[in-house]
Amino acid sequence: MTGLIKAKQYDWKDSNMALFGSDTEKQVKKESAESEPAWKGIGQKPGLQIWRIVKFKVTSWPKEDYGKFYNGDSYIILNTYKEEDGDELLYDVHFWIGKYSTQDEYGTAAYKTVELDTFLDDKPIQHREVQGFESDLFLSYFDTITILEGGADTGFNKVRPEQYTPRLFHFCGTRKRVEVKQVPRNAKRLDSGDVFILDLGLTIYQWNGKSSNKDERMKAMQYLIALKDERHGKAKSEVLEEEGLSQSHEFYHALTEDDVPDEAENMKPKDTNIQLFRLSDASGQLTFKVEKSGAVSTSDLDSKDVFIVDTKKAIIVWIGQETSMAERKNAMAYAHKYLQSTDHPLLSVACLAEGKHDKQIRLALSA
Repeated sequence: MTGLIKAKQYDWKDSNMALFGSDTEKQVKKESAESEPAWKGIGQKPGLQIWRIVKFKVTSWPKEDYGKFYNGDSYIILNTYKEEDGDELLYDVHFWIGKYSTQDEYGTAAYKTVELDTFLDDKPIQHREVQGFESDLFLSYFDTITILEGGADTGFNKVRPEQYTPRLFHFCGTRKRVEVKQVPRNAKRLDSGDVFILDLGLTIYQWNGKSSNKDERMKAMQYLIALKDERHGKAKSEVLEEEGLSQSHEFYHALTEDDVPDEAENMKPKDTNIQLFRLSDASGQLTFKVEKSGAVSTSDLDSKDVFIVDTKKAIIVWIGQETSMAERKNAMAYAHKYLQSTDHPLLSVACLAEGKHDKQIRLALSA
């Protein structure tokens, strides 16, 4: 496959991820967090803020690119909000890992997420997001999510249209959300149920699959118009209907890349039963064991221990108010270790504290 990608896919078993939320991470001091330039003035009013990790540094992501993520990078996303009829500012902080993000990048994103949590006085709910397995909460922030090939070290800065490397974008979804993803420029990727845009720089084609829905077509058209605006009128466009389109059309001739299957997309859990695990040191040493399988409710939780809930759609780490320091500092590390033993390691992970995030844990368990 040609295109701007990194050679090594995200290694979910990498030990750096176990540090997220661990004792090592929690050593980040408030003074250190306050010295991070990226955190100055943040979280003071409702809204979304996004940063990308570039060479161990937290760099601001342009607002006009919110919803666009490069698969070779890692990002930090802060959502500041107020509950209905509430005055208190609340936070969700996510770090998002592209499938070609390097160990240094996602390790830094994890570390800086904890630092951001410290800066905001431990009020945020922390989330780990992995490309292709994002939580519903994360997806809800954006009308459209676009996954692009490349990253900070591939020099993807805007170039003249005539110098563009051809790109194929896949539009799939419903009115609620249409996902946009750059895919290999290969005819095998075409699906009659979806819409595709072929960006050749000075020529842009929108290919409407014969069974595609109006939401996909509309979102693709909006995307096409935005692309043309970026080219300042230099690019021409054409909307193509799959039905009746000749195979000799330039659109098909441009689909020359090799296809590369995405192995991560096949990593789905075989067992869909919800499982509840307890992490406790009541015996004098840390133990981690299955507490319950099947339906789980808040009545199954005990303030004295840490619980990890595997809903098969997400991992929830719940920290009771009376947990010991050992239980608390090892909670995320045990969640990561548990994921290593499963057939679904790429699920999103959220850390919820009793007393601070009670509403969120109730919603998560009832989903």
